[in-house]
Amino acid sequence: MEWLFDPNIWVGLFALIVLEIVLGVDNLIFIAILADKLAPEQRDRARLVGLSLAMLMRLGLLSVMSWLVTLTEPLFSIASLSFSGRDLILLLGGFFLLFKATMELHERVEGKVHAHGGSKAYAGFGAVVAQIIVLDAVFSLDAVITAVGMVDELGVMMAAVVISMGVMLLASKPLTRFVNAHPTVVVLCLSFLLMIGLSLIAEGFGFHIPKGYLYAAIGFSVVIEALNQLARRNFVSRESRIPLRDRTADAVLRLLGSKKRVAAGGEEADAGDTVAPEAFEQEERNMVSGVLSLSQRSIRSIMTVRSNISWIDLDADTATIQGQILETPHSFFPVSRGQLDNIIGVVRAKDLMANLARGVEIPDEDIRAPIIMPEASGVLKIMDTLKRSRGQLVLIADEYGTIQGLVTPIDILEAIAGEFPDEDELPDVQPQGPDCWRVAGTADLHYLEQVLETDALISENDDYTSLAGFMLERFGSLPSVGEAVEVDGLRFEVIEVVERRIAAVLVTRIEPATQTAE
Repeated sequence: MEWLFDPNIWVGLFALIVLEIVLGVDNLIFIAILADKLAPEQRDRARLVGLSLAMLMRLGLLSVMSWLVTLTEPLFSIASLSFSGRDLILLLGGFFLLFKATMELHERVEGKVHAHGGSKAYAGFGAVVAQIIVLDAVFSLDAVITAVGMVDELGVMMAAVVISMGVMLLASKPLTRFVNAHPTVVVLCLSFLLMIGLSLIAEGFGFHIPKGYLYAAIGFSVVIEALNQLARRNFVSRESRIPLRDRTADAVLRLLGSKKRVAAGGEEADAGDTVAPEAFEQEERNMVSGVLSLSQRSIRSIMTVRSNISWIDLDADTATIQGQILETPHSFFPVSRGQLDNIIGVVRAKDLMANLARGVEIPDEDIRAPIIMPEASGVLKIMDTLKRSRGQLVLIADEYGTIQGLVTPIDILEAIAGEFPDEDELPDVQPQGPDCWRVAGTADLHYLEQVLETDALISENDDYTSLAGFMLERFGSLPSVGEAVEVDGLRFEVIEVVERRIAAVLVTRIEPATQTAE
């Protein structure tokens, strides 16, 4: 037992354990790939059986060491090449690895699936174990030959094999889980097996390839893949900070086509776009964008603001009320006394006209109770209320009860499909020629982004929803007529200011017609 106290023995044992683990990793990886073809409840048993067979096979081969040595003697010759039993085993093993790895790569690269009719077809346990036994024979021979070349003591060899297999048994499940969860790792491992198979064939023909070259190539590839996995992990981490809804909406919009302009000749402006711009009409993309962004919009961005509300003052004389109704093409009117905030209810225009014609006051049954909701309500909640309002409108009030605006079904539709101006209204965005628009200061920025094919007008931190708010934010104060600002290849020039508010802006595209958006 003197060898137990020999430090060289322990150094050799440690080195051999490490090398056996390294030599066994490719075996473990292929076992993991084969086990993945089994039903989930059979995979752990297959890994255990495979590694146990590998250990028994290596121990058995080590026990018949004298017979392995004789395998190097030539059995026959072809031309100038002589083949021993060891050469034949290496050739058979190499060709098997090339065939099996090529078939697995073909399935992975071609995207072949094993699911049919809603259920996955799994391989038989016996067939998979048989393939594992063949692999064990190939990989065990390589490991045993390595052990014979490093250590002279049979006990040390067997101890190294047992210890290395124990380590791999403990690591088999997490390693298998990792390999199966990362398709690029599987392809990389199959490429390693191709390389190892080629080296076995070359060695079988007498062309020795130093193991250091193989290990250096494998190590370099592993480092590159580790960097790739790290970059992927960082990317997923950054993506996870973005709400799932936003990521889904962005993916759908990319499929439909970006807001960015398309250059002459059809070249796409956004490198991320994969769908030709003519695949979907701009109106279709705008409507889908409007639907996906609807719940994220504020009520203020879609409502008719207080200054534009048409309401009836019941204290006014009959002629004034009749004239107001005739001039305004609305079917419902909020009715108040003295001022809008003294709201009484909502009345249909035809009921108002009928009672005014008879010279009587509006009966209570013709006055509908007003629906007033806070400004903080979400668009979807307002829309649900409108569905149950039987054609009525919803009034929006701030925290002090002051009416700030109103929302009708047409406002929801305009948020999705764009403007539908009334008879007494002009469109907020009026084309003035190629790449030139006259835009009202009250124009909604979401709609304006769609018309101008840009995404530079709105950010998450902005508290404004109109073009006038956008301009005031850029200037920091009320601009004068003629002042302009340039954003994303667009020039915004103030052309009309009324009562301390921006009434109209001239928008002109200043980038060349053939230039794509960056």
